[in-house]
Amino acid sequence: MTPAVEQLLKDIRKKQFAPVYLLHGDEPYFLDLLTEEIEKAAIPEHEKGFNQFVVFGKDVQVGAVINMARRYPFMAERQLVLVKEAQQLGGFGEKANVSLLEDYAKAPLSSTILVLSHTGNFDERKALAKAIGQKGVLFNSKKLYDNKVPDWIGDYCRQQNAKVSLKAIQMLFEAIGNDLKRLAGEIDKIMINLKPGEEISAETVERLVGISKEYNVFELQKALTLRDVVKANRIVDYFGRNPKDNPLPPMLIILYQFFTKVLMVQASRDQSEKHLATLLGVHTFFVKDYLQTARAYPLWKVAGIVHSIRKADAWSKGIDTPSMSEGAILKQLIFEILH
Repeated sequence: MTPAVEQLLKDIRKKQFAPVYLLHGDEPYFLDLLTEEIEKAAIPEHEKGFNQFVVFGKDVQVGAVINMARRYPFMAERQLVLVKEAQQLGGFGEKANVSLLEDYAKAPLSSTILVLSHTGNFDERKALAKAIGQKGVLFNSKKLYDNKVPDWIGDYCRQQNAKVSLKAIQMLFEAIGNDLKRLAGEIDKIMINLKPGEEISAETVERLVGISKEYNVFELQKALTLRDVVKANRIVDYFGRNPKDNPLPPMLIILYQFFTKVLMVQASRDQSEKHLATLLGVHTFFVKDYLQTARAYPLWKVAGIVHSIRKADAWSKGIDTPSMSEGAILKQLIFEILH
């Protein structure tokens, strides 16, 4: 969780509401989390029928939203007007309507909580954003950098009162990436099936999420790091027999990103884990894998591996080669990496 999100959640749960919110950005998980918490906390359950209005932008016009915001609550302290997918508000792209919203934001009704949940980035340099920022809350929901995601996974598990192993965190992160919504969904699924006090382990992730602990691209990457020819070929053979479950393009992306970062490690004068974690944009937990690979392969070899991965990508798209199966392309690539 980011400090900004934590502070907003803290204020919401204390019922310290702003009169107007503009929540925008490219990370839908935080947008959904904040709007759900506001919806949960703003209006008591028995008052929601009269004083809570939740609408979708595509179903309503700007003028109607302002009219709802300007009405007074019915026999209550406050009312909530929540607009989801606000980027689809009818007339939202028209200057006159934006001016109406801006005027309201400059003098919002204190008994109304107006929330505009805008999927995608909103230009904070615009007058509307500045007006909301002065009187209310302007929040940009940014995607987490990759090096922050493992910590987020650990924090999310702890919030669910679950222990999680570092290996399980690595498997979830490497398989799903920085898609927080999907990560939360997978962790929630695991939690439902855990016994009381049971740790989320690599075995649990393998069993419940469907990520094979032995046959996945990250175990292949580990085998390449150790230059374990037997294990690497065993994994590649498995992939060749199960092409639908192990498509080549995502593997090439992961291997390309890994070996380009190994090149960065080899080019860095400062070999401390802290510096390399910052340089690579990864959690310190993963730095040892890059260091180990940098020691196992000379610089010229790693540069050649990156070239081989690019060549395999071209082959997979039918460029510069006769027709080859994905399994055959991967076998050729692994041979070139290891020999």
